[in-house]
Amino acid sequence: MADSLRRLINNESCRILQEKLENWYKDYHINSCDQNLNRCCEIIEMNSMIQGQLFTILNQTAREGGHYAGVETIKSRLLPWLGTCFSSTTSGRPFETNLSLIQESIEKERQLREFASTRKHEIQQLEKELNSTHLQLNLVQQDLKASQAQEESALRNLDRLNDYEQQVQILKDEITILGAQKSVLHSRLARSRSPSPRPCRSRSPSPLPLRSCSPGRARLTNAARHAHLVARFSDIYAQERLDAQTLLRTYIDDLEIVQRIIYVAAVESFHAAKMAFRQFKMRVRKTLSLTHSGPESLEDTVLDYIVRHEDLYDVQASVNEVIRAMNINPKISFPPEVDFIMISSLIRELCRVAFSMQTLVPPLDIAFGADGELFNESKYRRSYDSDFTAPLVVYHVWPALMENDSIIVKGEAVSKRGALWSCRSRSKSRSRSRSMSPILSHSASPSRTLLPRSRSPSPIRSGSPSKWAYSVHNASWFSH
Repeated sequence: MADSLRRLINNESCRILQEKLENWYKDYHINSCDQNLNRCCEIIEMNSMIQGQLFTILNQTAREGGHYAGVETIKSRLLPWLGTCFSSTTSGRPFETNLSLIQESIEKERQLREFASTRKHEIQQLEKELNSTHLQLNLVQQDLKASQAQEESALRNLDRLNDYEQQVQILKDEITILGAQKSVLHSRLARSRSPSPRPCRSRSPSPLPLRSCSPGRARLTNAARHAHLVARFSDIYAQERLDAQTLLRTYIDDLEIVQRIIYVAAVESFHAAKMAFRQFKMRVRKTLSLTHSGPESLEDTVLDYIVRHEDLYDVQASVNEVIRAMNINPKISFPPEVDFIMISSLIRELCRVAFSMQTLVPPLDIAFGADGELFNESKYRRSYDSDFTAPLVVYHVWPALMENDSIIVKGEAVSKRGALWSCRSRSKSRSRSRSMSPILSHSASPSRTLLPRSRSPSPIRSGSPSKWAYSVHNASWFSH
């Protein structure tokens, strides 16, 4: 607005208009009618230009005051003046029409203000309702969290109850054992108090203390733990193995490579778990040997302690060891984007089961398997894609579970003709520089070769080296 007013002053339009009026007044009587009309029209045009600039300044001034600022001034000063101008130039209906239009515009503006006020009130009401809804939603979420917390607490209490029941059962077993020991001691005490045919008294102490030969908790629960672990091993084969196979198939199209990876994971898991068990047992024996005294032998006490404290087993260390061993295993190849950590859940379950199997008497282990060995019906089941007339094993899908030299759970293997030649060609085509044969790998590192990591001797390899060579020779003859 100030800029428009400054431009109006700098143009000196008002001064020029005044000069034109004075000149017209001086020459009015000597001018003709047309000249006076032209002068009047010129002055009117200049005046209209000045009025247009003034109306522009009026509009800008009203806009700077806000949406409803200056309304009273316009109504009291501008509108009556405009009405007077119209009444002086026109008469009758046109003036009334203009006045009615102005009144209608004022009325519409008032209605707009009322409508805006009503909408503002409605918006405020909606905001209040929205805030109330948010508050109710927060209350519902709090109730839901409280319900979830109660449910988790109930589950924890149920787990504790199960633990308490197990502890009570253990205590009952111990009470039964102690009762049996007490009855044995009472019977011995009664026999010692009975009259002897030779009533001579000997004050020399007994050379050896009397000890009860009652079995420990590990031996008492051996059968139940044996059945549970065998069932768990079968469940891993039926569930966790298939889950890991499905996961690996999303990255590897070759089913044989996927099944080889899972088999190597199982073999390495048992190897790592047995190593961890031996180390754990050595530490327990060293600690308990310092203070051991009681009816049980040191070995039974050590085994009981391990059974009671299996949760001290660092299973994650074994998982890491298995993954490291798989990364350098020459029997499996995989794309660079595949990481064996994705099947760590399967490895963890296998390590736990393998560790617990070492606490059994006798311990359980997996059977040794080599590519190209003769297929043993009592040791393996053939896969669905096998050649059921082939005598040799191409590769293993799942290891067999053994107790001493007896197979208690069959494994799974793929048998096809020409398996020995196929295995040799695969070993030569591997990108890694390690031998695949368990016999020809003596030059490799002793900690990672297949021969030192054998779990239990295969029925084929249990004989002399000449018998093993004879078996391989016959296998290659049958394959051809």
